[in-house]
Amino acid sequence: MSDDGARPSESTDGGARPGLSRRGLFRVAGVGAAGMLAAGVTGGAVGRITANDGPADVAVSPLPDDSPRAMVRFAGEHQAGIITPAQDRLHFVAFDVITDSREDLAALLRTWTAAAARLTSGQPTGPDDTGEAQDLPPAGLTMTIGFGTTLFTADDGTDRFGLAGHRPRSLVELPPFPGDRLDPAISGGDLCVQACANDPQVAVHAVRNLVRLGAGVVRVRWTQLGFGRTSSTSSAQATPRNLLGFKDGTANLKAENGQALDHFVWVGEDDVDWLRGGSYLVTRRIRMLIEDWDVLPVPQQEAVMGRTKTAGAPLGQVAEFDPTDFAAVRDGQPAIPRDSHVFLAHPTNAGTAILRRGYSFVDGTGPDGRLDAGLFFIAYQRDPQTGFVQVQRNLAGDALNGFVEHGSSAVFACPPGVVDEDDWWGRALFESSP
Repeated sequence: MSDDGARPSESTDGGARPGLSRRGLFRVAGVGAAGMLAAGVTGGAVGRITANDGPADVAVSPLPDDSPRAMVRFAGEHQAGIITPAQDRLHFVAFDVITDSREDLAALLRTWTAAAARLTSGQPTGPDDTGEAQDLPPAGLTMTIGFGTTLFTADDGTDRFGLAGHRPRSLVELPPFPGDRLDPAISGGDLCVQACANDPQVAVHAVRNLVRLGAGVVRVRWTQLGFGRTSSTSSAQATPRNLLGFKDGTANLKAENGQALDHFVWVGEDDVDWLRGGSYLVTRRIRMLIEDWDVLPVPQQEAVMGRTKTAGAPLGQVAEFDPTDFAAVRDGQPAIPRDSHVFLAHPTNAGTAILRRGYSFVDGTGPDGRLDAGLFFIAYQRDPQTGFVQVQRNLAGDALNGFVEHGSSAVFACPPGVVDEDDWWGRALFESSP
């Protein structure tokens, strides 16, 4: 919570598949030397990293990012759905691979890539598409894939698919953190797909069809629906509020901060070659103890958060984007309490930055009779050890810890984007490990 004309085509597995050809679907999806990426606009900075210095994946058309008809490029240097302006709805799914066949797994990834390119352009996956998104526009749909630790080395140490030698340097399970109450059934996974859109039916349809296409090769391990983005990933977006009622992600990295993204988000030359240009994804399901929070007087809530509730200003300031002055004093005490969330999570004190694009969730009522609601935390970073892990350790004394419970956790390596009609999710990994 701290601060991218129809005709029959040949499928990759040799069978006929009606619809767009691979070249045609990538033309629709926006690939091309002049069309892959568009220049960013002015945004904030982290530390001394300058702004307005790099590209961002944006809508193909000049429609607003939140327009139902907006289409985000599927293809590009980086996967869409990371620095894409955050959409309003999420369907996240983690899979277990149930086949022992490397060939079947690679074939599925090729099939999924073609399906994702069609879905993000507003097209059905083919004649067997489940159909509930017929006549709906793309709604800014993005689909982002990640590979979990157990895809490379199973829990029993088995190298199931001959990938262990190419496991990314920083793809390791997250360490335990104080207060964790993790449920293994909704943690981890061999693969994950993040589907984000501005229409919940479009996002759910996308995941449903990947599940259908994956029958016999993968099965769903766990899923999470989300609504109401809790971070802005573009300087053009207003800062949203989380279920605690506070603005969330004021100091978040933005798509326009090109140098900051290179430094904090995109994997570089210090990791395995196939992951270069990709990123690491950390997810956490954080239940908020809503009933306890709601009886806390607003001034105490503000002290816990370190910001004003209405304006979102750092305590001691007036407006949301006023400087965060940790030396400011009020009534003889630090204006921003030293155990507040802002004090501990801010890049100045955490010593690092991560790109967050989480979502709120309300999953009914828990066994305790309380709302099962909170934040599905999503963060992208160049290295989880110097990103999320460093931030989370810094939050050990966070006053907010008394109002949240961490129930699930996962880490994935997200490969770079698909760049042409012959590319597919994970191709570089599988070709580097014959």
